[in-house]
Amino acid sequence: MDNFRRPQRVKENNEFVFGIRAVIEAIKAGRDIETIYLQRGLTGDLFTELKTLLHGTLIPLNSVPVEKLNRMSQKNHQGVIAVISPITYQNIEDIIPSVFEKGETPLILILDSVTDVRNMGAIARTAACVGVHAIVVPLKNAAQINADAIKTSAGALFSIPICRHDNLRKICLFLQDSGLQIVACTEKTNDLIYAPDYTMPTAIVMGSEDEGISNDLLRVANHLAKIPMAGKIESLNVSVSAGVILYEAVRQRNLQIP
Repeated sequence: MDNFRRPQRVKENNEFVFGIRAVIEAIKAGRDIETIYLQRGLTGDLFTELKTLLHGTLIPLNSVPVEKLNRMSQKNHQGVIAVISPITYQNIEDIIPSVFEKGETPLILILDSVTDVRNMGAIARTAACVGVHAIVVPLKNAAQINADAIKTSAGALFSIPICRHDNLRKICLFLQDSGLQIVACTEKTNDLIYAPDYTMPTAIVMGSEDEGISNDLLRVANHLAKIPMAGKIESLNVSVSAGVILYEAVRQRNLQIP
């Protein structure tokens, strides 16, 4: 988990790789790719080779008009631009066993469609402060890990494992099979965030501000828990909400320390 790049290497913007052959070679070289933008309607042997290479990978693909690619770069992009990630993505399937082997109680954070990069950065900063073992994000509808996210996280995105997966429901089921309870932070319940026992191995799910947590994840959750509200404003920013529930977990776990 210590194979993250050092913060001082980060440029003001993520590194771009232009052109089909260059992107193919970047993938073969094992570069961590944040996302790939593909021109709509692109064809040809090289493009077919790229699509074959991408099959089964966890690299987000975005089909866009050529005008968007031209705005991103004036170089000869050949209809393909890859954004190189400043972090190395991890596998949650590898992290959970290692946490148990260390004798620690897993605390995982799952972000369902949190797309704002500053919210992502703020959440990662809080997660690192409270000792979250990993953050899991979906392959699509997730905030890019870019310079803004890293700056907002105060470098925390280099110190906490970030995992992405194409199916968060499957990840929740895997975590449950591994002995973790799933706590979904949602207003769709009468139970408050103080009810679950966070001293148990736990994964906390946070949803986007506009959509909340998807029904698929709500259905598999062991507990639904909401943050109490007393004022006229009915919701908190998702990064603030994450901080509130994470520190309830910390409070309970600290009470168990002799």
